[in-house]
Amino acid sequence: MDSFWNEYPEIKEELYRIIRIMKENVRCSQKTIETALLNLIDSGGKLIRPAFVLLSGKFGRYDSEKLCRLGAVIEMIHMATLIHDDIVDDAGLRRGNITIQSKYGKDYAVFMGDFLFARCFNLLSDDICIANIRNVSKVVSRICTGEIEQFSSRYSFNISVKNYLKRIAAKTAALFSLSCYIGGTESGCDETLSKQLAKVGYNIGMAFQIIDDILDYIGDQNTVKKPVGSDLRQGIFTLPLIYALQMDNKELLRIMSEKDYSDDNVLKIIEIVKELNCIGKAKATAKKYTNRAFIHISKLPDNNSKSIFMDIAEKLLKREY
Repeated sequence: MDSFWNEYPEIKEELYRIIRIMKENVRCSQKTIETALLNLIDSGGKLIRPAFVLLSGKFGRYDSEKLCRLGAVIEMIHMATLIHDDIVDDAGLRRGNITIQSKYGKDYAVFMGDFLFARCFNLLSDDICIANIRNVSKVVSRICTGEIEQFSSRYSFNISVKNYLKRIAAKTAALFSLSCYIGGTESGCDETLSKQLAKVGYNIGMAFQIIDDILDYIGDQNTVKKPVGSDLRQGIFTLPLIYALQMDNKELLRIMSEKDYSDDNVLKIIEIVKELNCIGKAKATAKKYTNRAFIHISKLPDNNSKSIFMDIAEKLLKREY
């Protein structure tokens, strides 16, 4: 379990329950699949999304068993997208561990991701309303379109801030938003409150992804558990670089026009991005979304989850991994 939750023992206890549910639901007769997925579950993700299901449920009639199952569904969807994402990126490491596609091959990894999606919808069928099954399906579709948009714009100098924000809204913020919405609606919260929770999740999700992209430029490799500049090497141009490209820096444009993303050139690009203060600009954008999250959190009814949402939004903005 990530140390992130040490200050919130009641949430941490429920997250352990969610981990157990996930492990129960990846067991199967094909031991290669089972072993790989159990290892992925044990690899130590932050479990932010399932925690948001739980926190949002506290604003209604909290049903621990039901919400833990829903939290498991949300995290398994996230895990499935990571498996497929690693195939596309040919990633060797995930959370500091060898990726499934690297260890077992891309063919196995495709099927393991598909298997996880299937298990998600099996869990969903137990006790969730039809409307939210549709909402889950819509969000999975949005994640796919966001990933396709990212893939189709690789190595493009023309990507705008607007296009970048649209992309991360689909591939990241949508699932954060759904986590809060589904936790609220399935706990009996009215539509107004559930939509307010969804806005909290959306804005925290936007800030989360921007910080994630910043860490690709400034993070410590041992802390973030992946090589610095990984996205850049894959041709995925994120907010710090997009801001830098808008400044028409001749040296940056010269290096990038070579389309040589060797270690030396990646380090040069990162250095220029830092010198142009584009890390600061990207952090300011993340802060803007966090401030929006604070506004929406302030409109929620007073309870312990409200203050935890505030704490988490602030911590995620300042995180180093």
